[in-house]
Amino acid sequence: MSAAMARRRFLALGGGLALTGGLAACSSPLASGLTGSQPNTADVIFWNLFTGGDGANMVLMEDAFRKANPGTSLEATILGWGNPYYTKLALATASGTPPDVGIAHLSRLPLLAAAGLLEPVEHTGIGELGVTSDRFTPAAWEKATVDGTTYAVPLDTHPFVLFYNVDLARKAGLLAPAGDGLVPLKGKEDFLSAVKAMKEEGGAQYGAVMSITADPSTAWRYFSMIYSGLAGPLVTDSGTRISIDEEAMRETFAFMQSLTAGGLMPRSLNGSGANALFSTGKAGFLFDGEWQIPSYRLVKGFRFDVVPFPALLGPEPVAYADSHALVVPRNAGRSAARTRDAARFIKSLLDDSAVWAQGGHIPAWLPTQRSKAFLDQSPQRNYVRAAFDAQYDPAAWYTGAGSDFQSTVGSTIIDVLSGRTSPQGAVAGMRADLKRYTTARPPVTMK
Repeated sequence: MSAAMARRRFLALGGGLALTGGLAACSSPLASGLTGSQPNTADVIFWNLFTGGDGANMVLMEDAFRKANPGTSLEATILGWGNPYYTKLALATASGTPPDVGIAHLSRLPLLAAAGLLEPVEHTGIGELGVTSDRFTPAAWEKATVDGTTYAVPLDTHPFVLFYNVDLARKAGLLAPAGDGLVPLKGKEDFLSAVKAMKEEGGAQYGAVMSITADPSTAWRYFSMIYSGLAGPLVTDSGTRISIDEEAMRETFAFMQSLTAGGLMPRSLNGSGANALFSTGKAGFLFDGEWQIPSYRLVKGFRFDVVPFPALLGPEPVAYADSHALVVPRNAGRSAARTRDAARFIKSLLDDSAVWAQGGHIPAWLPTQRSKAFLDQSPQRNYVRAAFDAQYDPAAWYTGAGSDFQSTVGSTIIDVLSGRTSPQGAVAGMRADLKRYTTARPPVTMK
């Protein structure tokens, strides 16, 4: 299949649209409006999906590039998170007017690469600036590589982590002698005992909380982390074959249900409820992404810390994670000068990624990750190990951040947490969920 055919099939699925020949070929204002494309109004056009604290940090990094490169103009555009962003990125690339640099989650990379939408990193000149594989967290660089070709430059790793209330942990006898972290935990018995201690000795209403109700992505992250300690990916062969280890899945679901069925965690709780319980000292642990750190810093007098999850069911710790990465969308009309400017912008963001880490993310660029500017940041420095133990979504055309896949399988996991489904019933439910995707026709051919 040609790259053009692959792009058209991708667009038809992802955007619910079929490009006409005239629209795909033109760069008129009408086409730009429909595709979300971007005319060359600056030397570097950058698309991202960051708002809130992440958005503010990215603006600081953009301004640092402008200050260091006064002769190079930069225009940044913020688009809607999730499927809308990726659909617009694909449409703009197909129309021949993509941004010079875009943000992509690495969990979304396999489809973007298979659809022929991205320039291989080796063609961007970024390597000539010292941006090489040995200077990145290995797990992130590996995920940025598809069939031996690297298509993205990882900016960070953002893992699912273990928050804890420091004062409750002290009452529960869970702080290390030096008072600078949790006592070592390994295995489900240690972990269950710690959650129980938060409730019984610490005096919390719940040992742990998590956003469950109507939050399938969080449920998926939690399940995937535990299951990955015992078994491989749920699907293989680019997402066309179900590879469930039923025994491992039953054990995973039984462990998850033991926390909610026993009253150590609530069976039903939305995101705001979990935040309220944790921030007011009514829950000892919180299971969530590190991106929640800035919101808890705003709570006056609240003392919390963050660490990677310990090994639970398997022998080694596993961290469910994703990464924001920088990509250069394909554009046959992009000049060599624009490509050089794009590469310099990417390098600037990497060098300035200690600013990005203030939102909780672990820099993927090792020179920053090992720098004083990052190591002075707490609690970020405490869970760096999670970036090296990162487990991403399985490679498939339908997986990734904000995908319908996460919503579908996450709903089955929620049924387990709420007690509506038994572990055995949930295994059957997950198999049915996966069949829906593995038997569907992929929009592009993936190896």
